[in-house]
Formats: sequence, structure tokens, C-alpha cells
Amino acid sequence: MHDIKFIRENPEAFDKAIARRGLAPQSAALIELDRKRRAAQAEFDQVQAKRNSLSKEIGAAKAKKDEARAQELMTEVGALKDRLAALEAEQKEHEAALNDALSRIPNLPGDDVPDGLDEKSNVELRRYGEPKAFGFKPKEHFDLGEALGYMDFAAGVKLAGARFTVLKSQLARLERALGQFMLDLHTTEFGYTEMQPPLLVNDATAYGTGQLPKFGDDLFRTTVGYWLIPTAEVPLTNLARDLIIDESELPWRMTALTSCFRSEAGAAGRDTRGMIRQHQFDKVELVSIVAPEKSVEEHERMTDAAETVLKRLGLPFRTMLLCAGDMGGAARKTYDIEVWLPGQNQYREISSCSNCWDWQARRMNARCRAPGEKQTRFVHTLNGSGLAVGRTLIAVMENYQNEDGSISVPDALQPYMGGLKKIEKAS
Repeated sequence: MHDIKFIRENPEAFDKAIARRGLAPQSAALIELDRKRRAAQAEFDQVQAKRNSLSKEIGAAKAKKDEARAQELMTEVGALKDRLAALEAEQKEHEAALNDALSRIPNLPGDDVPDGLDEKSNVELRRYGEPKAFGFKPKEHFDLGEALGYMDFAAGVKLAGARFTVLKSQLARLERALGQFMLDLHTTEFGYTEMQPPLLVNDATAYGTGQLPKFGDDLFRTTVGYWLIPTAEVPLTNLARDLIIDESELPWRMTALTSCFRSEAGAAGRDTRGMIRQHQFDKVELVSIVAPEKSVEEHERMTDAAETVLKRLGLPFRTMLLCAGDMGGAARKTYDIEVWLPGQNQYREISSCSNCWDWQARRMNARCRAPGEKQTRFVHTLNGSGLAVGRTLIAVMENYQNEDGSISVPDALQPYMGGLKKIEKAS
């Protein structure tokens, strides 16, 4: 959500900023909606003041036993009451139209975000690790998993449909180990509090983080009106909704391992084989709620936490700064972490860490207040994957594969695997 006062005072700057997102100018239309809302509110206040004044005159007329005058005034007050009701409805209509328009406009990109409308304009910031030189042609994860007998795509289709998978035995255990490893790292070394939020949320929660109204087609909805979460960002961030948080309590840092559900609308034909793009997947989410001046620093800290997972697993990756047109709608600035997949011979996204500034906070009315101060201000919210567990499983399988089709278990995961060092086909 955007501050209409800022738009009124800086229309050209606002239009220039959203143009970086590939959007046409919108300040004039927004300001006109706001003018109508303010005009209705101003007339309402005038009529209300007149009604209050006349009500006092009624009392004075009755005190003088001037019933004729009192009746005349009461008739006039009755007419004003009807006008107030009409003005109130008009004001609410204009306000709803303005809020709906504002809610559909993405966040303004930060000044340090590169221009561009797609991934071609993203900027590589750094790399970690060198891709392994295999003495054989590395396979993709789905070939490895099916050959081991632990990754069953046909069963997923049978039980649910396309973009579902059944993991078995040692691969199922490896995925569980990855999630536990990530949670332990984030809670013990980076100070995140482990949470277990609902997987179903209401309209207000989906609206608060920006999924509604614009991106409802990307979600799954139940027949009773709940939305399946696309990420734990949605419920965790909304814990701050409608609160005024004492700044001495900030930052809030939360993490959760949950299943996530996405309709993958618009993904037809993309990553149709394997587990890269699923309707259901597990992910460890990182969410921070901070005072405004702390969000830039927190963004770097969160990204470091996500990168550390890959470093501990010995997986090569690169970190990208996304351009204005490639960021999610809620983000002001986003780092994508891309892990190397030797089977695909390319880097693929495994985490996005975004600073949303006050965009989500305005939608949620999430505020903070410094100790001893009366004035409140909107918090800043941040979220990131730490990491997508299924994609990390893929990365481990492909980077730790052996020529015989077995998969070595990274040292960091062996304690979570009961000391198992290699995943092999059952004899």
C-alpha cells in the first residue's frame, strides 16, 4: 500500500518510480479519487457541524416554549441527517475505490535497485564455491531419484495430479533432515524464533502481505473461504497486524518450516519434469519485523543467514540483485540466491530475500513506537527463504551424486541422518 499524501506531494516522482516497474502513470487518477474522497469528507464535516448547531437551537427553542420554531428546526435536522447518510456512503465508496487502486500497485523500487523489466537486467553480486568437475555426465535429480526408487512422480499424479511427488525412504528422510538442519541453524546461530503458524489463512491475512487482491489466482482457496499459504511469510508477517509494538521489543525475527501451496498459474510448460516447480513443497521461511532505520542492515543479515545454509552444505551459489521489473510486488529490494545444479548445468533460484519497507505494514496497520514517544510509525517488514527445502534436496542430489547413481550425504546432514553417509538403491 502507498501513502496517498506522498503521491499528492510527489506525483511525478511516484509515476517515475512505478515506470521502473513497467507501469503507466497513475498519480493523476489516484489524486482524483482522493479529491473526491476528501470533498465528500469535507462536506460531511460541514453538514455535521450545521446539524450540531441546529440541535442546540432546538434545545433553546424548547426552553423558550417556541414549539413552532423547534418543529421547524427538527424538520431541517431530519433533512440534514439524510444528507449525512448519503455523504457517508459516498465518502466510503470513494475511499474503497482509492484503497483498491492503491492496493494493486507494487512497491516502489529502491534507488539502489537496477533498472530493467526482466531477469536479463539482474546484477550478479558474488559467487561462492566452484562447480564440481565430474568425471561423468551428471544426471538431473529426477533421473537420480527414480533410479534409486525413492522419488515417485507417477504416484504423485495418481494421488493428486501433475506437479506432485511422493518421496520415499532415504530421500524422504533427507528432505526432513534438511528442514531440521535449517531450523537449527537459524534458531541457534541467527537468533530466529521457531514458529508453527496456520497453513490456512483468512482474506485479511492474505491481503496484509499483498497476495490479495491482485494475486489470488496464484493461491489455492478452500470451499469455506480460507486460503492455503503460498509461504509462511503470510501468517508470520501478519502477527504484527493492527499492533503498536514498543520499539524496545524489536526486531522480531521468526522462522518456520511449513508446507507451501501454489497454483503455479502462468507456469504452463515450465519445469514440468521433476520437483523444481510443485503445487506443494516445504520451505523454511525467515521473517523480520524491524524499526524503519534498521531494515537495510536487517536485509543484509537475513541474506547472510540464507547463504550460510548453502555454505554449510558445500553447495556452489551466486547472489543476484534483482532489477526493478523482476522483483515481487511487495519488495522494495530483493536478493535472489541461485544454487548450481550440475544436472541442468545452470544456476537456479533457491531463495529470495526481500526488504518490503513499509508497504506491507501500511496494509496491515502494523506500527511501532519509541519508548516515551506518542507518535507511531509503520514498521518495516522483511522476508526470505532459508531455504526452499525441495530445491535444496535437488541441489544436494545433483551436486553429491556419484557415478554409480548413489548420493553422498553432506557432512552437515549426517547427524540428522543417523550417521548415514551415502544414499543407495535398496538391495
